[in-house]
Amino acid sequence: MTWLITGGAGYIGAHVVRVMAEAGERVVVLDDLSAGVPARLPEGVPLVAGSTLDRALLDRAIAEHGVTGVVHLAARKQVGESVEQPLRYYRENVHGLTVLLEAVVAAGIGSFVFSSSAAVYGTPDVDLVTEDLPCAPINPYGETKLAGEWLVRATGAAHGISTACLRYFNVAGAACPELADTGVYNIVPMMFERITDGLPPRIFGDDYPTPDGTCVRDYIHVADLAEAHLAVARRLAARDGAGDLTVNIGTGHGVSVREMADLIAEVTGRAEPAPEVEPRRAGDPARVVGSVELIAKELDWSARYGVREMVESAWNGWCLRHPEARRG
Repeated sequence: MTWLITGGAGYIGAHVVRVMAEAGERVVVLDDLSAGVPARLPEGVPLVAGSTLDRALLDRAIAEHGVTGVVHLAARKQVGESVEQPLRYYRENVHGLTVLLEAVVAAGIGSFVFSSSAAVYGTPDVDLVTEDLPCAPINPYGETKLAGEWLVRATGAAHGISTACLRYFNVAGAACPELADTGVYNIVPMMFERITDGLPPRIFGDDYPTPDGTCVRDYIHVADLAEAHLAVARRLAARDGAGDLTVNIGTGHGVSVREMADLIAEVTGRAEPAPEVEPRRAGDPARVVGSVELIAKELDWSARYGVREMVESAWNGWCLRHPEARRG
């Protein structure tokens, strides 16, 4: 197998590339470098700079590198931005996927792994989110991921392609400081940024129906997520003919925003200033924690890392890029 990994120079993508390459899989990366960093890629991994919207480029890359499987991670992924720029999100996330799938079908590629999201579930009112729960996304980002799942499954069924849709929960941490997230869009780097600037971390709402009043989420270490991709890719490569696997990737354990803030204060040594509570954000569900029974059953896979390891590794990566953050 030779795997084309789209978005492979990004935060999650670079972890997937490294894990698959170290496991002996042949990989080639396609990335438009809007968020990707070429230096993240292991030595010897080819990089094709460009977009999934460019069919001619896709055809050339697939042919030149003998691609036989695809792991598709390239996408816009910020919820707020998707509300402000829905056309951009549908163009890049849905139309870009359509163009990629057309190239896949034309080349006779037999395996396709799609990076989806727990955002497809919307605001589920259950303790544990299972894969058979009806999907009801509440923003354009989640809508594009659900539409992407439909496209992938339909294409796989029509053309004999083995497919998988991986619904990530909240991704955090880093396998090494150099691969840490450079964006400040998720709770951990957002709190790091506030701490570095001497400002109190923000907690949006403390009146939810949860044990401490703050939202509860399922966090998955990016290194675990990368290992899950390897397991899924190998499962698809071993399949004979079409079939779809749709699984959650999380830990099955909830962590509240208050608990996360306390842990970040402990890991960074910054108990002050204390977090300040602000009004709820629209659309934030009280609890979103994934059931991980299906992926354990299908792939004998489970997460190895806990939330402390996520925060510690993320902090080391943050301090590599922000040395001023590491003070007494």
